[in-house]
Amino acid sequence: MNTHTVDQKRLPGDLAIWIFILAELTVFAALFLMFSVSKSMNPEMFAEGQQTLHPLMGLINTLSLITSSYFVAKAVFFASKGELKKTAQWIWMGIAIASIYLITKGMEYKELFSLGYNLRTNLFYTLYFFITFFHFMHVLMGIVILIAVANKAKKGGYSDDITGVETGASYWHMVDMVWVILFPLIYVIQ
Repeated sequence: MNTHTVDQKRLPGDLAIWIFILAELTVFAALFLMFSVSKSMNPEMFAEGQQTLHPLMGLINTLSLITSSYFVAKAVFFASKGELKKTAQWIWMGIAIASIYLITKGMEYKELFSLGYNLRTNLFYTLYFFITFFHFMHVLMGIVILIAVANKAKKGGYSDDITGVETGASYWHMVDMVWVILFPLIYVIQ
């Protein structure tokens, strides 16, 4: 059997990250289901709440996370070629673009709080703030992971084995994928 073919069929990164990703996706799926069921039981409340959100900010966040994931994917490509300085550079660009998400989401929270909306306002805002803040914390954790990976790559730490780069990238892509579902669910679908 061709070794190259075997490598293409394996999961990238460490098996533990895939177990963790599966657990995280299960939690997010439960939250999305809870949001959808609550929305179907309270359509007027959810429609009114949705009108106070900023779809443009949500779109900016979507574009920043997708672009960041592209940069992280390029980093994995360069790691597989043994070009660790380029790996680190692409990860740092991904982190910079992902920071747009953090800033934009922080601005959105600040505006909603200034208008008097919070976790206690009603069920829509309880779920909105809980789910989006839960995701926000995952983005923060992902950025911390990517910083560690970029620093190690810059020092040549993945010259023999890029599993760590793949592991960090796999987590980051999960965070991105969750937002791609979260954005239309909360901001767009009526």
